[in-house]
Amino acid sequence: MARAGAVQLAVTEWGQASTGEPTVLLVHGYPDTSAVWEPVAERLARRYHVVTYDVRGAGHSTAPSDTSGYRLSHLVDDLAAVADATSPGRPVHLVGHDWGSIQGWEAVCTDGVSDRFASFTSLYAPGLDHAAAWAAARWRHPTPHGLRQLAGQQLRSWYIVAFHLPGARAVWRAGLGRRWPQILQRVEKVAPSDSYPAGTIAVDGAQGVGLYRANFGNRITSADPRPTTVPVQVVVATKDHFVSPAMSEDLQRWTASLWRTEVEAGHWLPRTHPELVAQYVAELVDHVEGGPESERLRGSRAGR
Repeated sequence: MARAGAVQLAVTEWGQASTGEPTVLLVHGYPDTSAVWEPVAERLARRYHVVTYDVRGAGHSTAPSDTSGYRLSHLVDDLAAVADATSPGRPVHLVGHDWGSIQGWEAVCTDGVSDRFASFTSLYAPGLDHAAAWAAARWRHPTPHGLRQLAGQQLRSWYIVAFHLPGARAVWRAGLGRRWPQILQRVEKVAPSDSYPAGTIAVDGAQGVGLYRANFGNRITSADPRPTTVPVQVVVATKDHFVSPAMSEDLQRWTASLWRTEVEAGHWLPRTHPELVAQYVAELVDHVEGGPESERLRGSRAGR
């Protein structure tokens, strides 16, 4: 366990922390637990010290007492607490999926925290401030192409509105949690396992609604997009039902070291393409740690 304020975070470590190998910290999204990373963690642990944890309100971690406890500032504090507990004195290589990516962007763009991270691989979901800047640029200078991009993302974002409705939490407890494994398999082609989705899925889904309610309103209307000096790799799933690939455009504005790779896949890359995810993460880790830039990284480097 790692403590962040009043919240206890359930941490799992893979591989050996004492061998001097880099630490790779994998952060899951909604409505998952750290179990989503198991196929990736198993592969990465052959070479690195790997850390996963259940984010606040999910799995075996405790939940904040109210919705405000899900604000991004608290999620960043959690990230820093886990990094400090598992890799004291040495920056970790951060990997985020879905909300793990959203809070990862917030962390690497936050002064006083970003130096805890040696690199960031985003299985792409944008930072909320960057997403707001992306949309604002297309509203300010409308073109047919840009307006189509906005419309495409708005259609994908239907669930954000749904999660603000009064009955959103009750739907998870009333039956959506029980049906979630079948929905994942049918719609996303994600095969369930003994440990995934977690048995806590109904509670995780209900409590995690707080992520949307605590963050979307103020971040979209009062965005403060900031750059980062952390090397960033974005892996864009071109068949994602929730995040448009177009939202990964313009990222050169926010980091001087950027690699962007497209993968023909859906949203749940850690489950459907774990070998590929592990390979991409390892290539960036090795390069940042002093190894040569792989051919793939050279081909995906984005200039500013």
